[in-house]
Amino acid sequence: SKHSTSCCLFLCGLLGREEQISIEECCSDGHQRGSANQDCTALPLISESTTCRIVQEQCCVTVLEDSMCTTGINMAKERSSCYTDQFSNSCDSKTTKVCVSVCVSVCVCSSSLPLSLCMSVCNGKCAHLCVGNGTCSCFKGFKLRPDAKNCNDINECLLGASNCRLGERCINTEGSFRCQREVSCGTGYELTDSNNCKDINECETGTHNCVPDFECQNTQGSFRCHPKVKCGAGYIQDALGSCIDINECLAQTGPCHPGQVCINSRGSYTCQRISVNCGRGYHLNVEGTRCVDIDECKGPDGACSGHGCINLVGSFRCECAAGYVFNSINRVCEDVNECMHYPGRLCAHKCVNNQGSYTCTCTTGFKLSPDGRNCNDLNECEANPCSQECANVYGSYQCYCRRGYQLSDVDGLTCEDIDECALPTGGHICAFRCHNTGGSFHCSCPVKGYTLAANGRSCQDVDECVTGTHTCAENQSCFNVQGDFRCLSFECPTNYQRIGETTVPTGTIRCMKSCQPNDGPCNRDPVHSLSHTFISMATLRDFTKPEEIVFLRTTVPAYGAYQFGTFDVMFEIQGGNADQAFDVVKRIENGVYVGVVRQVKPIIGPLNLVLKLAMINLNSQGVSHQSVINIHVSVSEFWF
Repeated sequence: SKHSTSCCLFLCGLLGREEQISIEECCSDGHQRGSANQDCTALPLISESTTCRIVQEQCCVTVLEDSMCTTGINMAKERSSCYTDQFSNSCDSKTTKVCVSVCVSVCVCSSSLPLSLCMSVCNGKCAHLCVGNGTCSCFKGFKLRPDAKNCNDINECLLGASNCRLGERCINTEGSFRCQREVSCGTGYELTDSNNCKDINECETGTHNCVPDFECQNTQGSFRCHPKVKCGAGYIQDALGSCIDINECLAQTGPCHPGQVCINSRGSYTCQRISVNCGRGYHLNVEGTRCVDIDECKGPDGACSGHGCINLVGSFRCECAAGYVFNSINRVCEDVNECMHYPGRLCAHKCVNNQGSYTCTCTTGFKLSPDGRNCNDLNECEANPCSQECANVYGSYQCYCRRGYQLSDVDGLTCEDIDECALPTGGHICAFRCHNTGGSFHCSCPVKGYTLAANGRSCQDVDECVTGTHTCAENQSCFNVQGDFRCLSFECPTNYQRIGETTVPTGTIRCMKSCQPNDGPCNRDPVHSLSHTFISMATLRDFTKPEEIVFLRTTVPAYGAYQFGTFDVMFEIQGGNADQAFDVVKRIENGVYVGVVRQVKPIIGPLNLVLKLAMINLNSQGVSHQSVINIHVSVSEFWF
């Protein structure tokens, strides 16, 4: 017929773009929606980023799981045991409440599973928690591994989920984290577990330097030494707690009567009548008739305490050894503090004063040079302090790890393997499945129908029809689909004959009506053509809006007049629309009508269906003729 309409079919895809948004914003949004008890599997998207979507959902689930766990534990504490029918009345039919006993048993109270079967279902299955339907869960601070049984620690420091204060550093721990103060407390104080500075009681810890004759008294940040023994009359206590005799003859004004001389003694003094008054450095001779010089250098105690002594008339002088200086007031040799007298000129780093001398020392990371004054850098890497790579720096060293490892937060020396599969972006490192290895990882694809791409991460479909690994018979056509293949054969029905030969598996088979001149029912049948076409679709991981999959193009001009024959066309789905997942809309492109078949609901594979479409041409008398298009849809199990 000159009014017959031809149709062309095109497959289309959707390109998306990821908005730039931080993981912290995605997680914060998930926390807020979880706190509002929203459905974590149907959250409004704040970004088209797949990574953001997963983080948003996981942070939402964490809040809900915490709330559910708290409710279950409180219920267990109130009821004392999980194994009783009294929980059946307290469980909502739409809500599952977790019941945790005083020990570690965990079960689920739900309308679908009796409490008596909880432990038999859960026993020995999960590393942390197990719910009554056999599903594993993890304690707070952990997340479920891909094997759906064991749990991995969540690094709250990387996710920014810690509550460390300003001046504190976040350190990840197993199942939690801790905050460590970055600035020390200073001398006399210690850092508590709560990151506060507490005074050290040196008297209790024994870290004071009070001599045995003194008592220690603690003060904030320090301590004081007080003498134990109190000196009696005639004595005074020195800085070391010793009792020293008081020379009353010098300390008091005229202790003796006029005409008497005061003679000091230990703890007291005596008054004698004045005969001959000898000055300092002199004493009476044996006869008591005159004053003679006292040779202080011959005294039993040694006037200069081991230093050189030179006697003088009425006095003496000490010749002090190197490192000492003579004090003319108390007439003793005193140590010279060279470190104080010559600061910064004797030692390169630290100067320690000794009796009569001094010693130079070096700060950490340096060693004393042979000259005893300067300090040379110490190469700590020679002692192999790091588990992998060590770099010496001036006064210290730095440990480094090879690719695939990270430095331990505990000792800063050990290199720990990075589980790339457990990172926040680990779910997108591999298209299908990620396997962690020491210092690296590798990806794998489904065993059947896919092969690992050259980049080692993506999965490529194996075209069994091209490689010849299909099992189709000779009278069947092999049609490749994502991860599999289909063997199809089509024959035109009675009164129809095939138009052209199709050798390409993804082509279209068309059957046109061919009636005998006297076959009335055949000529009256409005269906003029039957078509078969094939499409392969993946299970969409994120379905947010309708996807256009097939275009039905016509030659019917838009808003055509009656005198031109066919002036309008209708499109409808006549069968195979499972769960109403597809629809068809009419559109005008380049001045003609076009039918667009769309996927309006998510479809989870594997699934095969035949979508029967009708393209109905209208003229001034009504239906002119129609074409039937059978679209064979194959939905893959995976998103790639």
